[in-house]
Amino acid sequence: MTLYALVIMLSALLLFLVQPLIAKLILPWFGGSAAVWATCMLFFQTLLLAGYAYAHGTNARLSPRAQAALHTALLAGAVASLPIAPEARWKPSGTEEPISAILLLLAATIGLPYFLLSATSPLVQAWFARARPGENPYRLFAASNLASLLALVGYPFAVEPWLGGRAQVAAWSWLFAAFALLCALLAWRSAQGPAPGRATLAAAAAPAPRAADLGLWLALSAAGSALLLAVTNHITQNVAAIPLLWLAPLTLYLLTFILAFEGGRFWRPEIGWTFVLVWIGGMAWLLADSARQFDLPLQLGIWLSGLFVACLFCHGELYRLRPHARHLTAFYLAIAAGGALGGLFVAVLAPLAFDAYLELGIALVAVAALAALRFAALGRLARAASLVALVAASGCATYDALRFQRDVVYAERNFYGVLRVKEYGTPGAADHLRRLLHGVILHGEQYMAPERRREPTTYYQASSGIGAALAARAAGPPIRVGVIGLGAGTLAAWGRPGDVYRFYDINPDVVAVARSHFAYLADSAATIEMALGDARLVLEREPPQNFDILAVDAFSSDAIPVHLVTREALALYLRHVKPDGIVAFHVSNRFLDLVPVVAAIARANGAHAVLVSDSADDDPDKTQTDWVLVSRDANALAAPAIAAAGAVAAEPRADWRPWTDDYSNLVQILK
Repeated sequence: MTLYALVIMLSALLLFLVQPLIAKLILPWFGGSAAVWATCMLFFQTLLLAGYAYAHGTNARLSPRAQAALHTALLAGAVASLPIAPEARWKPSGTEEPISAILLLLAATIGLPYFLLSATSPLVQAWFARARPGENPYRLFAASNLASLLALVGYPFAVEPWLGGRAQVAAWSWLFAAFALLCALLAWRSAQGPAPGRATLAAAAAPAPRAADLGLWLALSAAGSALLLAVTNHITQNVAAIPLLWLAPLTLYLLTFILAFEGGRFWRPEIGWTFVLVWIGGMAWLLADSARQFDLPLQLGIWLSGLFVACLFCHGELYRLRPHARHLTAFYLAIAAGGALGGLFVAVLAPLAFDAYLELGIALVAVAALAALRFAALGRLARAASLVALVAASGCATYDALRFQRDVVYAERNFYGVLRVKEYGTPGAADHLRRLLHGVILHGEQYMAPERRREPTTYYQASSGIGAALAARAAGPPIRVGVIGLGAGTLAAWGRPGDVYRFYDINPDVVAVARSHFAYLADSAATIEMALGDARLVLEREPPQNFDILAVDAFSSDAIPVHLVTREALALYLRHVKPDGIVAFHVSNRFLDLVPVVAAIARANGAHAVLVSDSADDDPDKTQTDWVLVSRDANALAAPAIAAAGAVAAEPRADWRPWTDDYSNLVQILK
């Protein structure tokens, strides 16, 4: 069994290592958005389905030798396509529809290797069942998920901190070549097969799965997949944007597969039904209770434990419904199809159909309905409790959908997430204001009263680092300012007659809402220019802009667009500013320490850097901010307005490597 386990675990390890690796390589080309990862996940799930379909089709229609010959040829083709680094010709211009562009790039870059890795688990289990009839091949699926879990947790902590992108591609490619050799060897060895015996004859007589079985396999798999992605979106965007928090739900999801398929010892419905229904009720209550939205321990405790219990139910029931090993590949094909359907619903259909994150409530109702169906046979009490849980989940999901619109004057959802404009205070009064929100992240606010609507607020107030940089040029001639990240357009409030403010933003909905629901752009005395697309890609194509100040303000808590804060990125920015110009990085963050990162890339470019921190302790209307100002001219950073703001030298960490387009380390900068 050792060779079977080795091949299946190596394939799973490579499968889960290539996912963050390839996503990291292409992330800069598509704006560093979290939606890029969601689209990658859709590709991975779809290709997983294709791999499982290939395994099922070849196992059912080809002789063992023909299957081994075909698979060996495909493995050789995949090795010939290495390395997996995407070619520059796939780099977008910045105006393409992103989802199809990402899917085509992934198909051309890692399509065949990923397809074969995806097919490995059901193929190897089928080969094992053929070579060792009568033994349980499903335990190999638990081993596969264990390797996936190790790769998932190991990448950010053991791979990314030590290896750059090119080194990761090389190491992965060599490991894939070794896997291909072992897999081909196992294919031919398994093709020999044992002499027909009693277990082989019993397998031939095993009944085919019924339509009801196929429906349940699909439903249970889809519900678990949809709940995983919906909970991940909810806790990372609506609860707390904590770096690497997305790891926790996926880790628990894989763990439930390991426990469920390890001989069926960890899921017993006659005991587990109470836990499932209680946690469904807990998640439904938390979905509807807005008063506890920012109670982080409670939110994470309920959602993560609830996801674990719900997925253990889904995957435990899948194991209980497993067919004879003869129909093993059909079983896994249905599981993959269900997973792809769940991913398709959350990643594609929900953003098109909804203007809010309603998929979490829908996924919860789906799990509750499946629980009611599966627990109906456990007795009257379980049946009644299941119906109560289903009604509670449905009611809370409906209430959450209605509550989402409270105080909201605008809501729009696209590839980049959900934007909301919320109103506070009394219309016409001095406290009347609007806020632009992306999940729980504030992207700007404006007082609507005429006497206050031109006030720079939040991160752009007069005492902030960017306020000090602008004040340092206030007595001089008109200036040219570049801004990466539009938000509500607050920085336009600083504009004077003759000034030019050029904004870069990747999200067309942000541009639309800044023009329609906020007045900063319309009221500004400066000339306003707009450039749509990823700022770095646009700046690479533009001639030097001769900015006096370039503000880099595209960081949203855990969603760090790393490609905007590398040595190469700063070199690009410095090309677009005047010799005494200032590049201002907004690095305010509760969880990440970006100051040494910016200081290091400044030193690598021969520039100077100072930190301006602005406390909000003495004024409730102020926002605490941190800005790092970078310039090739030290005198520009010593201006009286900047010195008066409390600027201090920003120092890199001696033990940290400067971030480049090839290397970054998110774990290193956790506070």
